[in-house]
Amino acid sequence: MIRLTRSVLFFWILVATILTASAAEIQPVKYVFLFIGDGMSFPQRQLAEEYLQKTEKRGLRINAMPYQAITTTHAANAFITESAAAGTAIACGVKTNNGMIGVAPNGDRIESIAEVAQRNGRKVGIISSVTINHATPAAFYAHNASRDNYYEIGLDLFASGFDYFGGGGVDRNNDTGASAYRGNIYDLAKEARYTVARTETEIRALKPGVGKVLATGNAAALVYAMDSDNAGVRLPDFTKQAIELLDNPDGFFIMIEGGKIDWACHNNDGAATVFDIIELDNAVGVAYDFAEKHPNEVLIVVTGDHETGALTLKNPINVNLLANQKSSYDLLPSLVRRALRDNGEEGTFDQVKPFITEMCGLVFSDTERPRAGNLVLTAAEVQELEAAFATSRAAVLVNESEGRDLLAKTMMRVLNNKSGLFWNSTDHSGLPVNTSTWGNQAQQVAGGIRENMDIAKQLKQAVGPLSTRRVAIAP
Repeated sequence: MIRLTRSVLFFWILVATILTASAAEIQPVKYVFLFIGDGMSFPQRQLAEEYLQKTEKRGLRINAMPYQAITTTHAANAFITESAAAGTAIACGVKTNNGMIGVAPNGDRIESIAEVAQRNGRKVGIISSVTINHATPAAFYAHNASRDNYYEIGLDLFASGFDYFGGGGVDRNNDTGASAYRGNIYDLAKEARYTVARTETEIRALKPGVGKVLATGNAAALVYAMDSDNAGVRLPDFTKQAIELLDNPDGFFIMIEGGKIDWACHNNDGAATVFDIIELDNAVGVAYDFAEKHPNEVLIVVTGDHETGALTLKNPINVNLLANQKSSYDLLPSLVRRALRDNGEEGTFDQVKPFITEMCGLVFSDTERPRAGNLVLTAAEVQELEAAFATSRAAVLVNESEGRDLLAKTMMRVLNNKSGLFWNSTDHSGLPVNTSTWGNQAQQVAGGIRENMDIAKQLKQAVGPLSTRRVAIAP
């Protein structure tokens, strides 16, 4: 297994700022998988790696892939990118401005890997744990000057004619205020002969031969892996289903995005980050299982679009402590607010202490929980939590939004710090990402140090025609 030490990581990051490599020519591969961890760079991958090593004595599949490359991420108009520009570079092979989807900086439409695959007679699947018309998945089928035009991007979804969309729902699917409004996106998709499955029962009932599919496991994004209790249709499930529905003699291209990794990093939520990376890694495992039955016919590529949170890992590293967090930051603030309301106007910090221990494992004395180790709070940490309690309690009692979630944020930050995680931002950083590959043509894709747009250039070759048959696609 490849495990990168911190010194090795910093060495290659330094080299990445100096060297570049051109994309090697590659030959068509029947089955091509592209996995994108949104917001996932070296720190996030090593965090999840360390967690699995300490809790399960194993590592991430993606870190054990035989070929690894440094990948730079800047946008056409900014050193620090965001998901629309980065997604477009990865999907289309052209650097564009932040906020633009599937178009060059001058507004010209550019072709994605998925569109090339379709033109060459392959089936195409697009999967994401966030809304399916969010920036990264949209970069593979939409062409719009703004990632915020969700309704118009939704129109591009079924207009693409791609064979399988799975994961989160269609954001603003019935935006009657949109200038291009034509009706509810789900209804329009049905009119375009898509089978629309919006419940777990409907999704799991889909079988090969169903035709084009729009399968949404939630009205919005999928819930975080740590909040799911393995219920519902998860990212690995959608990956498995896409394979089953799309397998055919001309092959396929499937893009799978772990979009909520980015959202967790924006929240500085170490636990949610870890579990959603593991979920993406499990989806990669589904592709591996398929590859075992199709030797020499599969290429798997894993990358990130950018880093989020400027995450630093420091000694002592106790990332296994993150297992004590019982819910993601999506749910934690509301649970804290309820606890504060339940305690009433006379509620005290002492009354909330058991709740803090329950939700994050933090203990207030070494006698309270024997062998609690680093989870025992210092006097300074207790003082910080008590001050946050006072602020949040006051805001909750008067139904004021400002300050009401300070206690939840402080609980999570203290646990993160005790685990060895220090977040330096709630936004994106300019840190390069890691691209990992396995299978047919894997070495050529991951060789050297390259730009994110090189991934698209090579995968467009990988989804070239396997036969002389071509499919004409209307522009």
